[in-house]
Amino acid sequence: MSVTDSTERTDSDLVAARRAKLARWRDDLGIDPWGRRVEGLVPLAEARGMFDQAAAEAMEGEPTPDPDPRPRAVVAGRVVQHRAMGKLCFMVLRDESGDMQISCSKADLEPASFKLASKVDYGDIVVAAGPVGRTRRGEICIWADRFEVHCKSLAPPPEKFHGLTDAEQRYRRRYVDMYASPDTMATFLQRSRIVSDIRRFMESHGFVEVETPMMQPIAGGAAARPFVTHHNALDIDLYMRIAPELYLKRLLVGGMRRVFEINRNFRNEGISRRHNPEFTMMEAYEAFGDCESVMRLTESLLRSLAGGTVAFGDLEIDYEADFDRTTYGALFQTTFGCDMGDEAAVRAVATAKGLEDADTRDAWLLVEALFGEAEETIDPSRPTWVTDFPSALSPLSRPHQDDPSLAWRAELFIAGMELGNFYTELNDPDIQRARFTEQLEGINDEDAAFRSLDEDFLDALLVGMPPAGGFGIGIDRVVMLMTGNTSIRDVVLFPLMKPEERGE
Repeated sequence: MSVTDSTERTDSDLVAARRAKLARWRDDLGIDPWGRRVEGLVPLAEARGMFDQAAAEAMEGEPTPDPDPRPRAVVAGRVVQHRAMGKLCFMVLRDESGDMQISCSKADLEPASFKLASKVDYGDIVVAAGPVGRTRRGEICIWADRFEVHCKSLAPPPEKFHGLTDAEQRYRRRYVDMYASPDTMATFLQRSRIVSDIRRFMESHGFVEVETPMMQPIAGGAAARPFVTHHNALDIDLYMRIAPELYLKRLLVGGMRRVFEINRNFRNEGISRRHNPEFTMMEAYEAFGDCESVMRLTESLLRSLAGGTVAFGDLEIDYEADFDRTTYGALFQTTFGCDMGDEAAVRAVATAKGLEDADTRDAWLLVEALFGEAEETIDPSRPTWVTDFPSALSPLSRPHQDDPSLAWRAELFIAGMELGNFYTELNDPDIQRARFTEQLEGINDEDAAFRSLDEDFLDALLVGMPPAGGFGIGIDRVVMLMTGNTSIRDVVLFPLMKPEERGE
């Protein structure tokens, strides 16, 4: 018999035992183990905070005061520890706010309630009520005079609540990971607070939150490969959005001055510790701003989120210090020893690096392919701006007036990750049309099926879009940085996974 067979058989036996207990509770105690509405519940952390030292000491003295001066609380949680000792039983409940002990005395509970309290399993969801006091050992607890089971757990918990140790199972069974691991719960509560803080920050700077289509007739706004779906009633293919950019810019044309969207995007690309095909980002556009203004805004945003220095793996990242700066060309020159505009030198480097089609591929695409190695030379502990990208690689950015080969575009790198793109937006409709056309001519046949000119967006530019600064930052990566999680799967509640094979 294999170890796997043994484990499955053990789990099956445990499930059978729990089902048998469920039947006994129904038949012998006449209870419905699936619960009902409960009034007056408080989080466990709030109940712990209700502890009154003087009231607890009064109850431990002689004579015992009547009525009981200790504050009362009604709480609910999942059982994560349990032990029965004759006329007493103790358990620890867990909710999203933390843990708290529940102490049950046979003298304080109805016989059926005490029997329940003595026989609950790990994972059961229960409700308890009583005075907030402490045990003989000084542990703050609720001395229950009411105890109910509100959901019987039929699945055995992982390793007696020491947590899921297999990373893949943590991601597949996030609902178990969250209650078994307080750190996981804390991460996702913090993620929600971070997103709320971002919204408040943007609104405090005059930005209006909007919503744009997630299904789009044209895959636009970025160069990634889209997911394709089909609308039956209209009999048309649609594309899950890879970026909201072109719709948000239409709003600037319509007269909105500052807009942002925290949105889900979908890119049919690889999966890694820093990439998930479905991800959250924020894009924002500021009429009469530019690349520099949105860079300053983002620095202020990150400082407000971090509040100083934040640990990320082995790094200590100081967000209060001035962010470093370098240019795309300088970083390329330092890394490869040649000017990025020297086509012959770039091709020679690409050939030496073994890049496919180094002799025939467009030179700027070779520069882009090589630049990933240059990014790795950036100090990961220092937030760093890389500015002045090649115009040929920045079709939506305004070119420099004095050097049209460069664009007003920047990227922000922190901890070895690209956090976002920042632009002085291109609003000349003729240049934009030429850029889009050139971009379409350069794509391969496989991607050409997904690409076409966004004539409606070009029509909008003819109406007139004010000069603007725009940017997009990855929310998942911001959360990684602020929570110290080095894998994107640890900050995405339900990361995309290959379906798990199940037995018959």
